[in-house]
Amino acid sequence: MVMTDPDAPSPSEPAMREWVHWIVSDIPGGSNPTRGNEILPYMAPSPPIGIHRYIMVLFQQKTPLGLLEQPMSRANFNTRAFAHELGLGMPVATVYFNAQKEPVSRKHAH
Repeated sequence: MVMTDPDAPSPSEPAMREWVHWIVSDIPGGSNPTRGNEILPYMAPSPPIGIHRYIMVLFQQKTPLGLLEQPMSRANFNTRAFAHELGLGMPVATVYFNAQKEPVSRKHAH
């Protein structure tokens, strides 16, 4: 499973596309990502400007991948190349959601 933001740092100038937020491999079928191997720790969405899309892509593995190296950087990740290198084929599921920075006037004091 890969989660990325294709709109980083801003939707009008996505120079860091894709920004990778999470990578988990070897998730047992019928379970959740916490049962897999976290290759890159989860990073919560925090768009600096504009409305960003966050995309989660799930691939079906033919065999366990075992330990994988983390990407050198979260910026300029390429989900297609990552899947191709590991022989993952086409995604079996995708979902996306939008998020935007909360206006300063709406932030709650803690």
